[in-house]
Amino acid sequence: MAEDLKPAPTRSRLGRGPAFAVLAAGALLACCAVLPWAGLQATSSLFGAGVASDVRGIDDPLGVYTLLAGLTAVGCGVAGLLARPRLAAVAIVPGSVAVFVLVTFVMGDGGLRDRVSIHLGDLLSIEPVIRSGWFAALACAVAVVLLSVLALVRR
Repeated sequence: MAEDLKPAPTRSRLGRGPAFAVLAAGALLACCAVLPWAGLQATSSLFGAGVASDVRGIDDPLGVYTLLAGLTAVGCGVAGLLARPRLAAVAIVPGSVAVFVLVTFVMGDGGLRDRVSIHLGDLLSIEPVIRSGWFAALACAVAVVLLSVLALVRR
């Protein structure tokens, strides 16, 4: 009877939600490493067609680092689910590394040859392009960082 009168233990509204969200964002970041990140595109209005050559994230060492950062974030999310939800906050480290690596990929040290665009009127246009996989990877890396902060400051 006395047990019925005890107040129920208070639980956080978020519970293990941030840890699961870190796990999901890390998994998406790892998947984005195999998507096309950049390419070289040649178009011609004379022929009405174009040719593209894409580079996937894992084709470059920086993409492999991003894949490893995503897998590490997944590990932090699993640790947060299994042990303590605040352990998911450790994923801020691989998330920040992934953001840095992705920015480095675009800024690159490839020199002018990677950034030169050739335009010969309507005859031929050759230019480097950033593909949607890079943008998705950047969004996932930022999400890992933000969700890690959320896992840390939750009540």
